[in-house]
Amino acid sequence: MIATNSSWTPVHDHRRKDTRMRPLPTGPEAVVFDCDGLLVDTEPCWTVAEAALFAAHGHPFGPEQKALVLGRTLEGAGEVMADCFGRPGAGPELAAELLDRVSAELARGAAALPGAVELVRACRAAVPVAVASNSPRNLLDRALQSAGLADCFTHTFAADEVSRPKPAADLYLTACEALGARPERSVAFEDSATGVSAARAAGLYVAVVPSLPHTVLDHDWSGPTLADPSLQAWAETLGTHPPAHPLPSAQ
Repeated sequence: MIATNSSWTPVHDHRRKDTRMRPLPTGPEAVVFDCDGLLVDTEPCWTVAEAALFAAHGHPFGPEQKALVLGRTLEGAGEVMADCFGRPGAGPELAAELLDRVSAELARGAAALPGAVELVRACRAAVPVAVASNSPRNLLDRALQSAGLADCFTHTFAADEVSRPKPAADLYLTACEALGARPERSVAFEDSATGVSAARAAGLYVAVVPSLPHTVLDHDWSGPTLADPSLQAWAETLGTHPPAHPLPSAQ
């Protein structure tokens, strides 16, 4: 367990690559969650759709290709695929095809990831919470509804509702503004490098649970799952007086 730190020490150097664990300062004004691969187990849906699309265009799909598209918007993934397929200008067409395939997979349902519902509810009981997702609105709503998380949030923000989605800061800045919270006193939970870049750019404290195994992401805190008992214990102390625990070290 890391020693308690009751004061905020925001990181202003967004180029930082230091991956040492940092205690979560107590008393956050808000907590903002990514959705896909963090709260909801939608990555298998995306992976099936992406693999099928790559195969349809005569290309293999493995961990390297998955890392290229992970966390991107549909439009961003379309551009990446256009480059991989040697089809300049085909990004919008490929993004539309990917949307159709992902929608079909999500229609079969997606479950909440371990610890997600419990963590969100514990945080919501003490501080404002929101979702900031790089998915378009229709996919975000479908994912949250499927996982039983839709009623946990009064504020959710999708990639097609901001001028610049992740890795730009807009989604996190918009979420914090709606919650009446200062970004530098708020916490972001993320699972991808794209999302981490966005949270860093906005100035939030960054907690990560990587959705790709054996991936090391820039972070202030990192753990293997949202179901970590000490993480849940931290969330349950939010809003208490005096502040209790920092975010625990990952095992």
